[in-house]
Amino acid sequence: MTFQFIQYDVANGYATITLNRPEKRNALSMSLLGELNAALWEADDDKEVNAVLIKGAGKDFSTGYDLTPEVVTSVRPKLRQSTYRRGGLYEDDYATLSDDAWRLEFSQRLRMAIFDMHKPVVARIHGNCLAGGTDVALLCDMLIAADDARIGHPAAVDVGTTPNSMWLYHVGPQWAKRMMLTGDTISGADAAKAGLVMKSVPAELLDAEVEGLMRKLGKIDSDALRAGKRIINLGLELMGARTLQRLAAENDAQLHTAQVTREFRELVKAEGLNAALAKRRASFPDAQVRFDRPELRDETGRFLDEGT
Repeated sequence: MTFQFIQYDVANGYATITLNRPEKRNALSMSLLGELNAALWEADDDKEVNAVLIKGAGKDFSTGYDLTPEVVTSVRPKLRQSTYRRGGLYEDDYATLSDDAWRLEFSQRLRMAIFDMHKPVVARIHGNCLAGGTDVALLCDMLIAADDARIGHPAAVDVGTTPNSMWLYHVGPQWAKRMMLTGDTISGADAAKAGLVMKSVPAELLDAEVEGLMRKLGKIDSDALRAGKRIINLGLELMGARTLQRLAAENDAQLHTAQVTREFRELVKAEGLNAALAKRRASFPDAQVRFDRPELRDETGRFLDEGT
């Protein structure tokens, strides 16, 4: 199986899937998500693979969804180009709510393989894990982050809410709201304290930490791993986790009709994505959250003390 936007390797009883668009900071295009989906099911079917590791090439795990135009052929070839649902950041007009929700759900189904497959999936998080990056990472069974990783969904303040939402099941309602309502980011070290990730370690020890876990999983019979993962994920389903993902996509589509989202899209079309993101950064210059320390800020919103 040949891939263009990911790398797929098998060794020591586990598969490694590397998001491989470092020049785009591993932005999630539909083509990349299609390849990720195919690789996940390949690993789930391969009896030499007992577990899967997802990581990012370059400086980041993933900075989110790719908002630039893309002609998608690898996920679902289209017979005609003029009769399909509209939608997308650069469209001249806006998709209907139904069309937008359909597209979000289609993309979501590609990611849900992480949750649905029988074998455990571990996320190795370094650098930035933002927006769509969290939609992939938080579906994984175990997350290990570098202490200095940066995790969050900044787009919640002006583009839309998260179309996959496992935040509630990791951190509970209050911290899920704190992260979702503000779009603030959290360090890997604080994410471990909050339960958003399983564990964080110094960046220089991240590879060794992840490798140790993956080698252990690689030695455990896949049927035993399947039984453990499925019973816990069925528990999450009984708590509404799968239904909530569908509702998250619909809620995201609804928010796309809000004035703030329309203004962001118009700014992107007029001045480009970088300009729109720069405006967001100017409005929220220190959009971070601390788990167990005071957040004392100046009038611009920056922390008064140093560090994160």
